[in-house]
Amino acid sequence: RKLGMTQIFTEDGTVVPVTVIEAGPCVVVAKRTVERDGYTAVQLGYLEQKPHRVDRPMMGHFQKSEVTPFKILREFKATPQEVEELREGQEVTVEIFQPGEKVKVTGRSKGRGFQGVMKRHGFAGSRDSHGARYHRTPGSIGQCTFPARVFKGLKMPGHMGNRKVTIRGLEVVEVLPEKNLLLVKGSVPGPRKGVLIIRKEGKE
Repeated sequence: RKLGMTQIFTEDGTVVPVTVIEAGPCVVVAKRTVERDGYTAVQLGYLEQKPHRVDRPMMGHFQKSEVTPFKILREFKATPQEVEELREGQEVTVEIFQPGEKVKVTGRSKGRGFQGVMKRHGFAGSRDSHGARYHRTPGSIGQCTFPARVFKGLKMPGHMGNRKVTIRGLEVVEVLPEKNLLLVKGSVPGPRKGVLIIRKEGKE
């Protein structure tokens, strides 16, 4: 979960902008195996939920693994060996990451609503004076009688943000196991308290 951004100083005095992420503790809720599910993965739960807020089918899912209910469930691909090593109810903490490692972070970007082409696509727009009547419009969107249509995929105004975004190659600057915090160099998608998925680079 994204907590916000700050900056830290290295030993030589260089300022490093970092995002503070609360990474766990997560609990293994279920395991997927090739024999039963056709693939191998681990389902992790994060942020405990009050039992009366969970519907009966999901409550049965949690009781089967003998774990408390969670607000957020996410599956992560894993090798058969990794699935065997983990047991249901086991905690997965931030200590699986090491400083200097590269990770990829997936989140949902901030929703911007309906935006024009200048904000959404970075168009330059038209001039503001000297008789100009169209300042922030996209301009021409096609030709004339041929091809007599607008090509698909043309950059136009529309809904912006609130999409799944993955940032790759982010460096882990520091790991704070006692607070379950991860400091990652640079920015990550989403608002404060937005839910993130953190994976090691090169692994799904």
